[in-house]
Amino acid sequence: MTRASYGERLREAVTKHGRLCVGIDPHPGILDHWGLPRDAAGLERCARTMIDAVAGRVAIVKPQSAFFEAYGSAGIAVLERLIADAGEAGVLVLLDVKRGDIGSTMDAYAAAYLADGSSLAADAITVSPFLGPGSLDGAIELAERTDRGVYVLAATSNPEGATVQRAAAPEGGTISQAMIDFAADRSARASAAGEWGSVGVVVGATIDPGTALDFSNLGGSILAPGLGAQGGTADDLRKIFGPAYPQVIPSSSRDVLRAGPDIGAIRAAVDEAQQSLG
Repeated sequence: MTRASYGERLREAVTKHGRLCVGIDPHPGILDHWGLPRDAAGLERCARTMIDAVAGRVAIVKPQSAFFEAYGSAGIAVLERLIADAGEAGVLVLLDVKRGDIGSTMDAYAAAYLADGSSLAADAITVSPFLGPGSLDGAIELAERTDRGVYVLAATSNPEGATVQRAAAPEGGTISQAMIDFAADRSARASAAGEWGSVGVVVGATIDPGTALDFSNLGGSILAPGLGAQGGTADDLRKIFGPAYPQVIPSSSRDVLRAGPDIGAIRAAVDEAQQSLG
């Protein structure tokens, strides 16, 4: 039995639960705040509490792989269980791994995170196009075959990112716009069918609202990290994305995590964020 594409599963989940993506970033400061040990046991307690708190309230969660990798094999095992727990709870998982390489190395990354049967396979992942967007073709093809998704870094909020992202692209415009156009091309078929494509982009919720980016041809969704504690607001998102706002999946991590470890407080923080997005 085949399942719907990632883009369509995401659109259905957003329609049902709202557009908020909750980042699960259990860095040491969060573990301290929750009164948990800085080890794999504390990591797992945090991760499982978050899934229990957001299940039925959000469409998608975004674990940051680095905070799990930091604990070695025990941390990776926690990440595997988080992915499985979220799936059982009906929550999509966008794994923030930002992988990007060439040839067989990128194929191996894709197999780890996008192939059926892999314990780390998520519904979607973030990828880096620094080695050229064409280096991502194999990962995108695998994602399409397995009904998963890929988000291409396009315009991040960190100040140093502008050095590369706002540079001129060979074909004209900026590198950021070239990445958006690349994703648009890869989602063109789904867009033509009136569906959400499974190839989207990452654009920070706190970039300069005056940054000239054209999303008019993008058929996939837009992951916008930085809502809440990092300074991004719903009004900022409307200014940045304009007519593309309905495609935006804003991500909030710190505001929601800091509400823990009380599940009721986490849920209240999620509900407040959802309401702000309209």
